[in-house]
Amino acid sequence: MSTTPRKPEWLKVRAPGGERYTFIKETLRKFDLHTVCEEARCPNVGECWGEGTATVMILGDVCTRGCKFCAVTTGNPRGAVDLREPEHVGRTIAALELEYVVLTMVDRDDLLDGGARHVADTVRAIKRQSDKTLVETLVGDFAGIMRDVSTVVERGRPDVFAHNVETVARLQQSVRDARCSLERSLAVLAQSKKSAPETYTKSSIMLGLGETLDEVRETMQSLRDVDVDVLTLGQYLRPTPKHHEVVRFVHPDEFAQLREDGLAMGFRYVASGPLVRSSYRASEAFLKGILHREDPTVAADRAELLVDRGESPARRSLNVIA
Repeated sequence: MSTTPRKPEWLKVRAPGGERYTFIKETLRKFDLHTVCEEARCPNVGECWGEGTATVMILGDVCTRGCKFCAVTTGNPRGAVDLREPEHVGRTIAALELEYVVLTMVDRDDLLDGGARHVADTVRAIKRQSDKTLVETLVGDFAGIMRDVSTVVERGRPDVFAHNVETVARLQQSVRDARCSLERSLAVLAQSKKSAPETYTKSSIMLGLGETLDEVRETMQSLRDVDVDVLTLGQYLRPTPKHHEVVRFVHPDEFAQLREDGLAMGFRYVASGPLVRSSYRASEAFLKGILHREDPTVAADRAELLVDRGESPARRSLNVIA
């Protein structure tokens, strides 16, 4: 029987609390929205909510997949969809005057289009009520049906399309749901670029699941081969004893080296560190900069400087999961 190694000092975070944290929580509850920060037990919830950042789930809080790393509830929503949610999300973002929003989703294999039109309608509702807000969609694989991927990017017109490959090729079946695969995820990212070449693409890899660094680099290169623009790399943390074990805690120096490797491969930006998550303030700050037509080098340098200082690069951002 394996034992999870002791958590190192660099992974210890403060308990959530404070006035801004309370305001974000109360606002989201007012509009009856779920947060992935709580559902997925994100270690950054105290820091992010305290600085005005949160991640919200729409399309419910039940996922039809059963990935071994994820704490979100698995089940069958039986086609249930709250058609009010796009407008609720739009009003929430308008009320908070947010500049950057990440919409992500639980997988909805029970829906004919996997929830693609609902995601697109949520993007449209946000843009109607807050036309200066930049929107990133962090979505599932839509069962590999490419017309549904196209629905998100062509109907919704998000500024950034994100889909996570999560882990290396060898570990896909032991970490993700059996219906997921690296090949399908790469195809989804490729389709988003084909449907809307001007849209920036983004993906994420978790470390500490038993992969080798060479395997991580191979996966990174596969993402570049389908023209992914932004990559995040972070430490996997086991949400409960029932989930996949943590094989090892990756040292910050290794994350730093992978960041340099990724930039050498041609990624526009790489956020790499133990507490980095797929929705991460530094990557959002970079994307906000280049979407506002700033010099990419200046945008990257500012994002890294703010992270080094322990400040929030996106104080007025909300990550909304569709």
